[in-house]
This record gives sequence, C-alpha cells and structure tokens, in this order.
Amino acid sequence: MPVPARLVARLSRQHDRTKFDCGVDVLNQYLRQQARQDAEKHVTAPFVLIEPPSAEVLGYYTLSASVLDVGEIAPELARKLPRYPQLPVTLIGRLAVDARLKGQRCGEYLLMDALHRSLTHAAEIAAMAVVVDAKDDAAAAFYRHFGFQPLQASARRLYLSMKTVETLLG
Repeated sequence: MPVPARLVARLSRQHDRTKFDCGVDVLNQYLRQQARQDAEKHVTAPFVLIEPPSAEVLGYYTLSASVLDVGEIAPELARKLPRYPQLPVTLIGRLAVDARLKGQRCGEYLLMDALHRSLTHAAEIAAMAVVVDAKDDAAAAFYRHFGFQPLQASARRLYLSMKTVETLLG
C-alpha cells in the first residue's frame, strides 16, 4: 500500500514538534511550547504539515475567528459592506515551514490549505475575509503574491476577501 504524500492535520499529542526549526525562534517556541495549549483552550486551531508515516512536524499554521474594525478597510470596500462597526474575519495567526523544506513551496501549500479551510467554514460561521499580520516585509510580499491587500493601518496587516479566496481556489 503506497504511503500518502505530505498532508495537513490538526495538531495532536502524536505530532513530533521537537525538531521543527523555521529559523525564527518565536515561531519555533510557539509550536513547541504553546500551540497545543492554545488548541485545548480553543484560542486557536493549529494545523501541521507532516509526511506519513512520520509524525514529525514540517510546517504549521494557526486559524482563529477574529474581527476587523470597519475603519481598517479601504472606503471603497467599506461602502459595499453592511454598516457594522466590526466585521467577522478568519485570522491566520502564524504560518511557518521548517528551513529544511525551503524552496519546496510548502508555505504556498499551507496557505492554500488555510484558505480552503477558511472558505469552507465561512459558509457556516460567517467571515468576510482572511487576515494576516505579516512578521516582516518578506512575509508581506509572500501574502501579496496571492492577492492579499494591505489594510489602512499597516502595510503588514493584510486581508483577502472571501470572494477572492473563492476565485483563487476556484
């Protein structure tokens, strides 16, 4: 029986997080020390990239429900939306890939998985966009490559409307 290729799963006790190293200490430490606790407290939902039969984590991202103040979005978009002070969104809180996989497009794979999950759940629990807070200019460029647009307050706080996610995943 052939072994499945890499796949994304909810983080569990069985996943080996000890060797993960994306080159950013805060992201490494979060995965190793905090991610499972956040999941158990329903603060965020961490998903991990693994290559069965190994349970070693090769990458991860987190999703959570969030809100966006209407003043953070461009006026031309705000005019098309209901006049609520806050709008529901899905937040990709963290996204990281082990440095050993650099150049293998695993970040793109994780992002597409996160967008797919976000779109699927937006049909049941409303979210009008996906929001990310890019940690640096390189991360912001990565998200902009997929159509994310900066919000009013910061060039590193970006969003992608669910309508655009739907088109992107088409």
